[in-house]
Parts: sequence; C-alpha cells; structure tokens
Amino acid sequence: MNKRREFLINMLVGGLAAGYGSEALASVTSPTVIPARVKILFQGDSVTDGNRSRNSDWNHVMGHGYAYTIASKLWHDFPDKGFYFYNRGVSGNQVGDLAARWQNDTIDIKPDWLSILVGINDTEAYIKGNRELTAESFENTYRKLLQQTREQLPDTKLVLGEPFILPVGRVKDRLALYESEVGKRQKIVKKLSEEFGALFIPYQSAFTKALDKASADYWIWDGIHPMPAGHELMARLWLEIAGPELGI
Repeated sequence: MNKRREFLINMLVGGLAAGYGSEALASVTSPTVIPARVKILFQGDSVTDGNRSRNSDWNHVMGHGYAYTIASKLWHDFPDKGFYFYNRGVSGNQVGDLAARWQNDTIDIKPDWLSILVGINDTEAYIKGNRELTAESFENTYRKLLQQTREQLPDTKLVLGEPFILPVGRVKDRLALYESEVGKRQKIVKKLSEEFGALFIPYQSAFTKALDKASADYWIWDGIHPMPAGHELMARLWLEIAGPELGI
C-alpha cells in the first residue's frame, strides 16, 4: 500500500470512528476510499444477525444470512452505485430491544434505506408466558420506532419484513398457537408498512409457497431460523421488491 493511500484510509477510518464508535465501525470501515452514496442498514434479531462479527473483520461483518447475500450480490454487481451495507441485527432481540439501541444503531448511522425484521422473539416470549408482550404492545413500540425514524430521518426509505414460521420442531408441536400469535404480528407489520409508506416483504407467503418444492425443514431448520436455502429465498424476495426502487 502506498503512503498516500494509507493516509487516506487512516483519515477515513479515524473520522468514522469518531462519528460512529467502535461497534458501528465494524460495518463502516472500508477497504477502499470510495465514499458510500447509498447506505443500507439491516436491523432485527438473530435471522438478520447471522452470527456477524462485532469488530472490523470483513470476512464476517455482514453475518451469514439473507443480509449477507443481498449485500454480496449488490456489491458485486453494482460497484459504481456506491452501495454500503450495515448489519445491526442482534440475536434474541424483541422490538423493545431495538428501541433501547435505536439511537446508536439506527439513527446515528443515518441510513438511506432501513430494512427491519422483528417479531418472532416477541411471539415466542408471549407463548412462553410473558403476557406483557402482547400484540398490542408490539404494535405500539414498533410504531414509536418508525415515528422516531420519520422525525429524525425523514428521507430514509423503510423496508419492513414480515415475521414468519414453518411447522418444524417446537413450532410444529404448538402450531395453532404459533400461527395465531405470529399472525397477529404479521398483520401489524403489514399495517405499519402502509401507515409509514414502507415497502413490505411478505416472507411468510414466500416460505409457505416454497413448501410446494421441498419440506418445511429444508427451508427452516427449527421452524424459526432459515436454512441456507431459506436465507436465499429471503434475499431473492427482498431484491425482487426493493430492487426496482434501488435502481437495479
């Protein structure tokens, strides 16, 4: 690396570190000096997290799920568009957990596009006995997040992913209850997408349709977390719906 290039990268990294902090730096540090023109942030729980790294390890910075697949394809196919991707999914998160870290992990990043997938952990917690995490509380908290985002980032394009299940494992054992509770939250996400002018990604219908090709455990290994084929399904659907507005 020549000294001028090294100097530019160090200046870039130093400025970003001051503005974003060490956690954010994991997805901000760039191996090039090409500026990000379109920042795309993925938020959510373990499905989005994908075992991502929390440091500057570019081998794992986007995790190994649908967010990685989307980012790798768009980075490869459109280097001239200045796409820049962040993954801030956190395993186990409910919508209230997103609210607790929303300023640092969303607002401060100032994404041009914000893709959110949350709801299955709220569903599970309610099924397991936490009666405070009702569908109504889920809706109220989610709406507040979107209102905050609209107020502070009025130009950010929103993409809301539908929480989903398939009949495998513990989900299959209590399928009627899971379908009832996740169904309530699916309707809420759809309603919020309309209320806030967001793109809606209907993951559940896509997974249900995929059962015509292969069994449920081919797509989702435990009823909740996708197999590699399931993550590919999610990525393709996301790109199909969001792609035209991204200009691809």
